[in-house]
Amino acid sequence: MRANLASSIAVSCAAVLALPLSLATPAGAAGAFPTVPGAASAAPAVPPAAEPAGSTRSIPLEPLADPASDGPRDRVLGSAAAAGRGLVRRDVRPFSLVGVVWDDVHAALHGTVQVRTRATGGGLWSDWQSVETHNDEHGADPGTAEGHSRALRGSTAPLWVGDSDGVEIRVRPEEHVREGGGGREPAAPLPAGLRLELVDPGPEPAAEARDRVLPAAGAQAAAPLELPALTRAQTLATLPAAAAAAKPYIGPRPKIITRKGWGADEKLRERGFVYTKTIKAAFVHHSATGNRYTCRQAPSVLRSIYRYHVVSSGWRDFGYNFAVDKCGNIYEGRAGGVAKAVMGAHTLGFNTNSMGIAVLGSYGGTTPPAAAVTAVARLTAWKLGLYGVNPKGKTYLTSGGGNLYKKGSKVKFNVIAGHRDGFATECPGVRLYGKLGTARSASAKYQGRR
Repeated sequence: MRANLASSIAVSCAAVLALPLSLATPAGAAGAFPTVPGAASAAPAVPPAAEPAGSTRSIPLEPLADPASDGPRDRVLGSAAAAGRGLVRRDVRPFSLVGVVWDDVHAALHGTVQVRTRATGGGLWSDWQSVETHNDEHGADPGTAEGHSRALRGSTAPLWVGDSDGVEIRVRPEEHVREGGGGREPAAPLPAGLRLELVDPGPEPAAEARDRVLPAAGAQAAAPLELPALTRAQTLATLPAAAAAAKPYIGPRPKIITRKGWGADEKLRERGFVYTKTIKAAFVHHSATGNRYTCRQAPSVLRSIYRYHVVSSGWRDFGYNFAVDKCGNIYEGRAGGVAKAVMGAHTLGFNTNSMGIAVLGSYGGTTPPAAAVTAVARLTAWKLGLYGVNPKGKTYLTSGGGNLYKKGSKVKFNVIAGHRDGFATECPGVRLYGKLGTARSASAKYQGRR
């Protein structure tokens, strides 16, 4: 995968680095984000001095006698259920997030995945929880280096379960009635190479002094834990006078917790960055990881998703450009610079000239908190404003291929769109999707538009 990406990264970096250097923090405002180095080659990652360890354990799934039964070792009953796979209850090393992967990234899992877990040290098992099996609508665009990587695997969405040391899983194929009424049978076989991924996010990053101390002459400044919020005047001051005059509708930069702030292990991801030409749209997602997390746990959720995207699914980095938790905290996602047009892997077919924002949680049946919707509005007001885009407007993107629009189709979107607008999917959940109109109006107001 690393070798395949080298040429496209260098070309993409050269294009994006024509952006003005004015996206730095203005004089007197703390927390400048490092700019991308020179255009001659891909910028190397510089790992922080200390990172949380974390781990990923991959366990092959076994044939189950009857995955529909709650019994741990039922004998085969001669039904189609015998085609299921899973694991009976077992003790494992501590983990906090689960998912299922398989060998062929192009193979679909037509069936259901359910897990239950045991809280660490408590001895109590959870109820069965369903894992979202349709995750192929995320990922890199077809035809890109990342989309062609040999490291890619098929995968479910990840599910956050909290600190656990026991697991049980059952995977059932979809069934249909045999012709002639002869019982039921699998509608399609399960993908080959099914494996359970157990992700331990590792400990929280060590506490660091928040005071901003100027480095000694010639020394490189350490990456900040967060970028502080700026006023609208300070934000405009980050641009040259001509650019500020040409793009007067820019929302104030919100506080953004950086990758260092949530503890991203920079040794996991691909080195260098891939960029697109501009940002014309923002696709809103939900992470489908469930809502059983606290906002204090959000950095752990992010580290877990990051590991699952890279180590388990074979992506080059965290898929989304930004993430937002239920308390409205905003996090830097894919590396490359929060103000830059970083190519993500979030809306298959429409990652070019767009950005992806994941609201942590599942919002098919749960209403997203107002703080999260407000954070989406503030983030888009700033980031879209940098590229002269009206959050209440419309835009056109060219499809890279997907299940709604064939490759090469020019598609009209709301500038702030839901994932389902570009792909046949439930994402970002009907409840979050219903709040996007509110986010568009608020975002435009933050930009100073009427």
